[in-house]
Amino acid sequence: MSSMFRLLIGGRHREGSRLDAAAVHNPATGECIGDVACATVDDVDEAVALAAHGLAVWRAVPPWERGRILGHAADLLRRDADRIARTLTLEQGKPLAEAHEEVERAADFIEWGGEQARRISGRVVPGRHASQRVEIQPHPIGVVAAFTPWNVPLALAAKKFAGALGAGCAIVCKPSQETPGCVLALAQALLEAGVPAQAIAILFGDAGMISQRLIDARAVGKITFTGSIAVGKQLAAAAGAAMKPVTMELGGHAPVIVCGDVDPERAADVLVAAKYKNAGQICLCPSRFFVEARIAERFTARFVAHAAALRVGDGLAPATQMGPLANARRLEAVAQLVDDARSRGAEVATGGRRLGTRGNFYAPTVLTRVPAQAAVLDEEPFGPLAPILPFSDEAEMLSCANRIEFGLSAYVFTHDAQRQRRLVDALEYGAVAINGALVHQAEAPLGGWKESGIGTEGGIEILEPYQTTKHLALD
Repeated sequence: MSSMFRLLIGGRHREGSRLDAAAVHNPATGECIGDVACATVDDVDEAVALAAHGLAVWRAVPPWERGRILGHAADLLRRDADRIARTLTLEQGKPLAEAHEEVERAADFIEWGGEQARRISGRVVPGRHASQRVEIQPHPIGVVAAFTPWNVPLALAAKKFAGALGAGCAIVCKPSQETPGCVLALAQALLEAGVPAQAIAILFGDAGMISQRLIDARAVGKITFTGSIAVGKQLAAAAGAAMKPVTMELGGHAPVIVCGDVDPERAADVLVAAKYKNAGQICLCPSRFFVEARIAERFTARFVAHAAALRVGDGLAPATQMGPLANARRLEAVAQLVDDARSRGAEVATGGRRLGTRGNFYAPTVLTRVPAQAAVLDEEPFGPLAPILPFSDEAEMLSCANRIEFGLSAYVFTHDAQRQRRLVDALEYGAVAINGALVHQAEAPLGGWKESGIGTEGGIEILEPYQTTKHLALD
């Protein structure tokens, strides 16, 4: 059944002013599952104007009550988890079990933002004279312009809504129009829980126009974005011209270091599950596998066997372990990286091909004997593609692991405590997993180093990017 995904402005779902619409496709079948309304300049301006009014209302709600409302919204997301997860799978392609995990994680972030709202506090600094004191007061930074991607559309939006709303801000969100339904479901849960209608807006349409209009709007006080480094730089430059702060969670190309003292089969099992989750379309997922030479053959054999055995199919099918790529662009990009590596002498140990002609399915792929010139070692693959690189010289390996612009996440597998510390200290990445997988949970902050981001999201710091301080001198 085809749906119409409308803009959400002032609590009303509506079509764009010019009645433009873009198709939303199921990546497993290629079928159109609906149309998404596209905003005009007037729609964007109206959303910001209403959000400015919503800010005045929402910021006046006591933080304790904001916490209650956000906690209730989290409960509503859990209540509707089956419906929202199905929408997520239809739009994005991931297996239904993974979609359920994402709904729960989104609820966790919303709940956590509400809990931290109840902990908002200022401080008093004694004056230099008996009659003086200084108060430091936290305030919401203003209307937040949020831009969220298609790969983990619900949880990544929830991080931003949790921080912004918990801090007392209004928020105007421009999600990917390829995955509109799940973010609209998040907004609906927040409205049902009691967030003022004017404090939330959802816009779809021309990303360039919407982003520039929001950044230029006087009422907008903060920009937050999750996506590619290239787009992040464009938004950060525009925000800098307007002297507006940004939070950026950008791309990753995570090195994995598997040392010779671990069980290579167990390490391979853990890493296959992490690599091919969401068909490899996760910024945090492992993407370059440096394996110590003395266990490389065993690790590779197990990794290849496990990857080749993954059941690829429609995310709604119970047996599916890996769904399709989310769009045809990713399908083509992964195929180009494989072709480039193969042309330079790399061997395809498994996969390396599209599966069928219907939908965006690509086989779980493992590359060996990958030359240093292969593009896959420099470009984020963002797909089911794993290059395995044996090493014997630790210093040389670390140089390769750190040489690129990415600095989001990394993985280390070793039971040697001294080597763990040495490798973790040497890796120039904002998050490192030791002997396991990495998932961003609400209670911990996460952010990228180097060109992979600015600032963090989550943890006890979740509200800080959405707050500003007022210095009050009392005499």
